[in-house]
Amino acid sequence: MIVPPFILAHARRPAPLSYQLLADAVLLLHFGVVVFVVAGLAAIIAGNLRGWRWVNGLWFRVAHLGAIGVVVVQSMLGRLCPLTLLESWLREQAGGAAYSRSFIEHWVQRVLFYEAPFWVFTVAYVAFGLLVVAAWWRFPPRRRSPHG
Repeated sequence: MIVPPFILAHARRPAPLSYQLLADAVLLLHFGVVVFVVAGLAAIIAGNLRGWRWVNGLWFRVAHLGAIGVVVVQSMLGRLCPLTLLESWLREQAGGAAYSRSFIEHWVQRVLFYEAPFWVFTVAYVAFGLLVVAAWWRFPPRRRSPHG
């Protein structure tokens, strides 16, 4: 059976709902990264005051420093987060449902995004990044001992 190319092209394109669901998944991932960065610093400080060893694990600390580092560099370069760009693209592919947002999109975006000049976010990200660096200096991550 021969199928015209325009039908194949249409058939291969995911449905708008698929894009909407992917956009919601990216938004949740983005929210998770924000929670990791913010709660991670709180855990590092509180954990060191309470003697929690895991908060000084090298992999946790490197991942935490790397996450805020990406945010700071992107912001200082005047660029949006790649997750924000991906989510926006997926929402456009879903038909740009500006007035018919999903539950996840509506509530998570209200927590995650604020209206302010770009420089305000850059200052906030850099200040937070400096706090993370200060925590790295004050509570250095522990390296694995040669015996385990």
